[in-house]
Amino acid sequence: MAEPRNEQPSPWRAGLTLAVLAAVCSALVALTRYLTAPRIAANEQAALEQRLTPSLGDLLYDNDLLESQIMVQPPNELPGNRPVPVYPVRSGGRPVAAVFVVDEPGGYAGPIRLMIAIRYSGELSGVRVLAHRETPGIGDRIEPDKSDWLQQFKGVSLEAPERNKWAVKRDGGAFDQITGATITTRAVVRAVRQTLIYFEAHRDEIFAMESRPADKDQGGAE
Repeated sequence: MAEPRNEQPSPWRAGLTLAVLAAVCSALVALTRYLTAPRIAANEQAALEQRLTPSLGDLLYDNDLLESQIMVQPPNELPGNRPVPVYPVRSGGRPVAAVFVVDEPGGYAGPIRLMIAIRYSGELSGVRVLAHRETPGIGDRIEPDKSDWLQQFKGVSLEAPERNKWAVKRDGGAFDQITGATITTRAVVRAVRQTLIYFEAHRDEIFAMESRPADKDQGGAE
C-alpha cells in the first residue's frame, strides 16, 4: 500500500487564506465602529459638556456645543499659535459666550492646556485646567480640586483689573501667584490675558463663523 504523501500548502493558498481573514477582520472592525459611533458621539458630547459646565458657571445655553465648534487656524494671536477649538455658546440664537481650549507653551514643565470661557460682554465666566505636567505638590495647585487659585479669574475682564495689571503680584500685577510656582501661574495669567485680547478683537467674527456652517471648514478667524 502506498504511503500517503504530506503535501505542503501552496504559497498561493496560504496568501488567499490570509487575505480572506484580513478582509473579515476589517469588516468586523468597520461594523463595530459603525454600531458604536452613536454611543461614542454621545459620550464625547457628555464629556465635553461635563468639562464645559464648571467654566460656564450660571450661563444658560441651548445650542449643541460639538456642532458649533470652530477651529481658529494659525497664524493667530492665541497662546501657542496653534489650531484652537472654540465653542460659541448661544441661548435662543443669541450669543452669550465663547469657550476656548488653548495650549500655553510657557509652563514650568511643558504646555498647560486651559479651557477659558468668556462671556459675550468680555468678562470671564471661568477658567479650567485640562492638562499639564507641572510639579506635583507645587505647580499642580492650579488644578481646581487642589486649590481655589483659578477662582480669582471669575468675573474679571481686560478693564477690571486694568490691562497693565494683568500679571502676578510679584511682577506688579493684580493676581496672586502660587508659592514656589511663579512660572506656572505667570503662564496661566498670560494665556488668559492673551485669549481675552483675541476675543475682544474677533468676537463678532467668531459668532459669524459659527452661524455659517459652510465656512467652518475653511479655517479660523483671520
